[in-house]
Amino acid sequence: MSSRIDDALSFNQTALSLRAARQELIASNIANADTPNFKAKDIDFASALKGAMSGSAPKLALAATAASHLGGGDGNTVMGAPVQYRHAAQPSADGNTVDMDVELAQFADNALRYEASVKFVSDDIKKLLTVIQG
Repeated sequence: MSSRIDDALSFNQTALSLRAARQELIASNIANADTPNFKAKDIDFASALKGAMSGSAPKLALAATAASHLGGGDGNTVMGAPVQYRHAAQPSADGNTVDMDVELAQFADNALRYEASVKFVSDDIKKLLTVIQG
């Protein structure tokens, strides 16, 4: 039975994890708005979700030169999705590509979609509880 429950919630779990990771990327862009030569980053959410759900997300192994080395992310992927650089509409003199209007709009949009996903999970759990109890 737990397998069916896991299957019912796995899509929303993956979507929430990707939304949270994307929110961190956008927040990093906002935090570095005044950093010279900082390049704004983002992920293509739709293709990242599709790759995560199909299990085809690329997994790169790190080369370790000693047995005590720990594995870690290289910063170029988020949950297997490649991090892409955002093109600046108007380049700045210091090489920074963060456009605060774009970043704030993306931040708000992603936050709204995250909240919607949480609502979907909540509704799914309520349905499952109704089935279990009734």
